[in-house]
Amino acid sequence: MNKVQIAVLGATIVAFGAAYVLFNSAQAPSPQQHVVQAPKLDMDDVLVAAQDIPMGTAIGDASVTWQPWPKAAISEYMIVKSSGPNVMEDVKGSLTRDAFMRGEPMRRDKLVKGAGSGFMSAILPSGMRAVAIKVDNSGDDYAGGFILPNDRVDVVKIFRDDQATKERGVEVLGAQTILTNVKVLAIGQNIQEENGKKVVVGANATLELDPQQAEQVILAQQAGNTNLHLVLRSLADSAGPAETVGDDGSNNTNLTIVRFGAPQTAAR
Repeated sequence: MNKVQIAVLGATIVAFGAAYVLFNSAQAPSPQQHVVQAPKLDMDDVLVAAQDIPMGTAIGDASVTWQPWPKAAISEYMIVKSSGPNVMEDVKGSLTRDAFMRGEPMRRDKLVKGAGSGFMSAILPSGMRAVAIKVDNSGDDYAGGFILPNDRVDVVKIFRDDQATKERGVEVLGAQTILTNVKVLAIGQNIQEENGKKVVVGANATLELDPQQAEQVILAQQAGNTNLHLVLRSLADSAGPAETVGDDGSNNTNLTIVRFGAPQTAAR
């Protein structure tokens, strides 16, 4: 092979190499071409629980913290840092109406300031009253102690029917449901279930009632021959407002007469 042939072969090899390099560089885009920039989210700081917070807890610096939150996901009830310079001072000292889990956003509708009053008066809805009724410490008056705060109950009045007792010569007891579907605010001093405890025992139960219902319960308690019992309602049966049972025969106002241990129904 002479020098001319060697030179032609070398030039051919160089040309093929250059073409190969140019072809691959054109087909394989640079890494920057594969990167898609995510849209930048508008963020704000939202006040969240720094730890699990039970109901009725006063909010302080250690119980809450600020956390970045997408503005598009912020509701009107959340507490936002940009809403004002004194936002944290406004929150401090508030009482929680409900329990919060760690990391859960604090909500204005679940916080209340009692202005020097007790927690119970602070959490009561407008127009409602908290009324305590006596129950025995063993729980016999309220489903064996299995009624917990926030449960819904019926209030049943057990009384001695003096007239029927006199006429029949034996003690006659009557039972009447006077309130249905009322909310239990507390059992004893407990306003919520604590530490997984399923049975709460106390000497009284506090109910959320309207003024008319409150009068009815207080009058029933003052009757010397009357005992009040709480009847636990199913969770599926607890929707709707509380109701007062009248004396017009509606809403289960018939009496249950217990004679020799056998219940009988009689109209009032």
